[in-house]
Amino acid sequence: MVITRSVRVARRTWRLAADAPHDSGLITIRGNDITVDFGGATLEGVPATNDPDVASGIAIRVEGGRNIRIANARIRGYKVAILARNTTNLTIERVDASNNWKPRLFSLVEHESLVDWLSFHRNEADEWLRFGAAFYLHGVRGGAVRSSRAEQGMNALLMVRTEGVAVTDNDFSFNSGLGIGLYRSSHNTIARNRVNFNVRGYSYGFYRRGQDSAGILLYEQSGDNVIAFNSATHGGDGFFLWAGQSTMDTGEGGANDNWLVGNDFSWAPTNGIEATFSRNYMIGNRIEGNDHGVWGGYSYSSVIRGNCFLRNRIGIAIEHGQENAIADNSFVGDTTAISLWANPIEPSDWMYPKRRDTRSRDYQISDNTFARHRVGLRVLSSVAVTARGNRMTGVDSAAVLRDTSRFHMEVTGPGAAGLSRKASAGAECDAPPLNGIPAAIRARMGTADRRVPPRQEASRRDRSAMVVDEWGPYDWKSPKLWPIDSVRSVPLRLRVLGPAGRWQVVKEPGIGTLSRTSGSTGDTLTVTPLPDAASDWAVELEFVGTAARTPLGQTVSSGTPYRFSYGRFEPRQDWNVRFFTWSDSTPRDSVGVAASRAISRTPMLTRRAPRLDYFWYRPAIRELPQSRWALDAATTVDLPPGEYTLRTISDDGVRVWVDGTLVIDRWTHHESTVDNVPLTGGQHSLRVQYFQDDGWTELRLDIVRGIQRSTGSAGPH
Repeated sequence: MVITRSVRVARRTWRLAADAPHDSGLITIRGNDITVDFGGATLEGVPATNDPDVASGIAIRVEGGRNIRIANARIRGYKVAILARNTTNLTIERVDASNNWKPRLFSLVEHESLVDWLSFHRNEADEWLRFGAAFYLHGVRGGAVRSSRAEQGMNALLMVRTEGVAVTDNDFSFNSGLGIGLYRSSHNTIARNRVNFNVRGYSYGFYRRGQDSAGILLYEQSGDNVIAFNSATHGGDGFFLWAGQSTMDTGEGGANDNWLVGNDFSWAPTNGIEATFSRNYMIGNRIEGNDHGVWGGYSYSSVIRGNCFLRNRIGIAIEHGQENAIADNSFVGDTTAISLWANPIEPSDWMYPKRRDTRSRDYQISDNTFARHRVGLRVLSSVAVTARGNRMTGVDSAAVLRDTSRFHMEVTGPGAAGLSRKASAGAECDAPPLNGIPAAIRARMGTADRRVPPRQEASRRDRSAMVVDEWGPYDWKSPKLWPIDSVRSVPLRLRVLGPAGRWQVVKEPGIGTLSRTSGSTGDTLTVTPLPDAASDWAVELEFVGTAARTPLGQTVSSGTPYRFSYGRFEPRQDWNVRFFTWSDSTPRDSVGVAASRAISRTPMLTRRAPRLDYFWYRPAIRELPQSRWALDAATTVDLPPGEYTLRTISDDGVRVWVDGTLVIDRWTHHESTVDNVPLTGGQHSLRVQYFQDDGWTELRLDIVRGIQRSTGSAGPH
């Protein structure tokens, strides 16, 4: 359908599949001065019960034009809900684009997978489209995205070469990639949005990475953006800024002069704020419970003022920074409040340090308060660092210096007055100090009565609220069973998460004993499988309680029964694994040949293993070298009648035979990649060969019920 004039859509659910090509639209809007008001109608690309990674196509495409408005729609089940190109004055308002495409994740409770790592570094040719988005704006000039929602997808809003757009009062939370991402996009305002729980690669109590997910991302020459009064908690990073490859290659430009004012960047597994190779302003933000509050590598002439740093591992960490000002901040309970340093050797493939001065130098650290740290200032290989008017209390070491010259420090005396006293008591941080912010920037931030980051109940919790399963971050809106221990623990403890209510057990195939058969949300259920069913069991509960919303976006009204489950299927395997090595410096394009030759020789090590699951950078098997080794493994499996998928994740080469037939042949040097082949029930002989050339080792073989074709997050390029 092509729309060339204003229309109102009949309010109903329109189940309309979109074509798979990523640049065609189910509906195209073309022309000027057009309003398309959906009046609450729904566009649905695939059934709501389908896995999210089968969604495809574009629901609405806007081609050029000016003064285009799209309003009051529910759009779900597409790779992209709205794609706009080269449009002037585009408005998207009151559009719910939740539950669109997102990939299956392979980082689960036991350990992460490199398949899930993201790379947003390239987008000159719209490479970001492979990741999908609720809203994708390319070349838009002016307009607004407001009062809209995009949850339970991979990315909510992506803006490419877009300027002058106001992104306000939206809820872009609980996505597995980005809440908001900008690429070569400047002069935009992002204010009063919820962009919480945009994360992958983290599950509380098991492992923590973030895998380059973020609440808000600014990449590649994105400057003069105002980021104000947003709640961006529990992201891989809260805020992630990178100057871009052109800056890395030339030493020029950067993602400069962005203003981060009054936001909440708390509870990231990595960095509350990461801002590198650029000049920016970070004023009056709350930054709590992160690994680093601010990671500012190679930042220069940046201002970090009036922020509230609480209980981070390191409050501010800057390597190779110059002429940065750190003033009027409150640091409470960080292990180290401020860490500044330079490394003796910088990466040889970076042109940036070859074309710019990258010494750690000329810092002004003034009028900050420090309370309860092991170290206040840690300074390494730096020059000309001046600290004046700072107040410290309960700090073990005021300053730790090494290889540093022209360091001057004055401490005005003990005390944690003002902001730090409030923070130490757990109260909210003071309102951001707006003095010194240019009037034009203040005008873009919004009126005074709306300068509070919007909060969600889950966003008020610490990192324990972060639960990430195979489809991304859990939103706490529906009941869920989640392991407390390793999934292979016997007995296994499962906690009932979610809305308030009661539950009872309705099915328990393969279970020997349960610690209880009914209870309330928050209870722990201990499961002991039958001895002969330890690798094939499930427990299903029925919940009745407050209203819920399922992970697929379906509403469950209060008092309506809702079923959910947890189980394990891992067919018994007894692998005979033989390891081989070779020592020559084989060229990468010939490493498969060298590995095949090694496998034909006598093994250097033989082991038995219940599963093939190897993941490390430094070998976990003491006898193996880090690179240039291979394995040859064999086993037999016996599967009940049904359909199954054999899945491998490999980095580097892998070959798999089923009953003597080669079914996976990826015998090349490659990054972590997923391969799937179908299996039927019955007995099968399996043989796997694998080689590790260099870098990370990842080999995993799973047999799962049903037919799966998921290949993950669309690759790093």
